[in-house]
Order: sequence, then structure tokens, then C-alpha cells
Amino acid sequence: MKVNFIVEDSGPLKYLGCATAAKNLFYELSKKIDVSWNDKSFDYDVAHFHTFGPRSMLYAKRFQGKKIITAHSTPSLNTGNLAFPRAVNWLYIPIYNTFDHIIAVSEKCRKELIDLHCKPEISTIYNGIDVEKNTPTRTKREKFRKEHGIEKGKTVVLTVAQRTPRKGIYDFLEVAKRLPQFCFLWIGGFPYKLFSKDYTKVKRAIDQCSKNTIFPGFIEDITDAYSAADVFFMPSYAEGHSIVMLEALSMGLPLIARDIEEFREAFDDNLLYFRNIEELDEKKFDKKTLDVYRKKSDVVLNYTIEKMAQDHTKLYEKIIDL
Repeated sequence: MKVNFIVEDSGPLKYLGCATAAKNLFYELSKKIDVSWNDKSFDYDVAHFHTFGPRSMLYAKRFQGKKIITAHSTPSLNTGNLAFPRAVNWLYIPIYNTFDHIIAVSEKCRKELIDLHCKPEISTIYNGIDVEKNTPTRTKREKFRKEHGIEKGKTVVLTVAQRTPRKGIYDFLEVAKRLPQFCFLWIGGFPYKLFSKDYTKVKRAIDQCSKNTIFPGFIEDITDAYSAADVFFMPSYAEGHSIVMLEALSMGLPLIARDIEEFREAFDDNLLYFRNIEELDEKKFDKKTLDVYRKKSDVVLNYTIEKMAQDHTKLYEKIIDL
């Protein structure tokens, strides 16, 4: 069995969660089966797409084998993320319907695809992560904090996401302003540039942010930021199956997240939830409270990359009738 991964991963797209999820899966599958990354050849049993764009759609049109796409993105996720979501959302049905099989990254995602009347069979396989690869170190913690002028002993609240309303950027800035005793750190930028929702407004809001906030942009080794943090904060209004949340949990961080269906589905009661930012007072970030939820971070073991690779291999074999 030969599988070719097709991923639009050039430029800023390489920083998107779908590209990271694809890489995690690719590296694990490469230990077990014959798998390639963006090979131009068509000599494969399965082409597994993780994004769609000009290059991937051209390959899909010419490929004669079985075609699978992982639906890391759905129309609902573009609301509050893209400046003009309707310009893109109409493409999902005709594109997804050209595939032999669709993989949803959550049950909520699968239900949305069904409601869109996608014709191919849809399976749910969550994103996975190499838990052993992500280990916090004191050296990285101290180095990152020193580089960014973070006081020793200061509680660092970390968010990793695009700077868009859907990801909760405005709430992040407001909570930081209300809790000046903590340091709020946001890793990520504008991969879609001017096509990001509220691009100019968000930039202006960041320029006027409180002194206890830090925006380094993209960083090469995200484990530096995880090591420096004390708690992960996810104010997003909608997600597929968040890779950064898996990364944070695998680094042993307690996680404060918005109380939305997809987070409950994936993590049950192992996160510290909030419904609105008025609930996010100092008590929510109390050390004893965070320690309780730090112990629950092993929920990430439900999403090991080994398990997800096995699920994908079984699906490939089923589709090509091995």
C-alpha cells in the first residue's frame, strides 16, 4: 500500500494547525507504511489531502487512485476568521464531493458535513500528537522568559492561535487588561494577512494593548513558549480538533477554555471552562486550582499519534479493499 500526502504547506500556511496535524500523522505513518509527502508522481493507491488549494486540486484532478481528504476546515470555522467567508464557503461542497472519503476531525465537524449534504462516506478520526516528543524544560523556560522580559515567578497565561475574532483575540486582550498581575502571551500572527477578519482593527487593538501582554508572532520552537507558560488559555469560539490544545496538554499545562461543544466532546470535564469573560477573575488562575487541572492534562493520552495512525491505516486498507 502506497499513500501520498498532499498538503498546501508553503509560506505562512506551514504554520496552520492542519499542516502540523498532517506532519504529525505523516511521521508516524512513515514508520509503518510506504508514505510520501507532496510527491508529484501518481503511482499511489491513496492520495490523502489535508488542505485544498491550486496545487492540491490540480493533483486531485489528475490522480486516478482513491482520494481522501481530512476536513480540518469547514464553513463554520471561517466565520470570524476570514474577512469574506462567503467567497470561500461555497467551494466546500463541490470540492469535498470530488473525494472518495472524508475524514472529520470531530463528531461536530462530521455533523456539519452531513448537514452540508456531502456525498462521500464520512469517518471521524481525531488529530493526534506525539506525547513523548513534547517535554517542558527549565532551560527553555528560563531562556524564553529572559528573552521576553518576563519577571521571575510571574504567572504566564499562554494562547497559541491566529489573531482573529473567532480565536477570541478581543477577549484575550480584555482579560489581560482586567488581570494586570499576570503576563498574557499570544503566539501566532495573520497567516491570511489582509484576508483575516478585522485585520486592521485587530492590529490597532494589539497596538493599544495593556503592558502585561506580549505578542512575539510566530516562533520556530513552540515548546519554548509552552515551557515558559503556567497555564494555557483557549478563548476560541469554534474549533475542529485543536492541535495546540493537544500540545499544551502534552506539555503538562492546565487548560482554561471556552465552554463549547467541541471542547466538551474532546476533553470532557478535564478542562477549566468559562462561558463568558466575566467569569475569568483572579480565582480562576489560582495556583491550587491550576494544579488540580494540571493533573487532568493526561486526557491527551486519548489522542496519541500512534492510535490515530492505526485508525488511518485501517481506513486506507478498507478503502482499497486490502
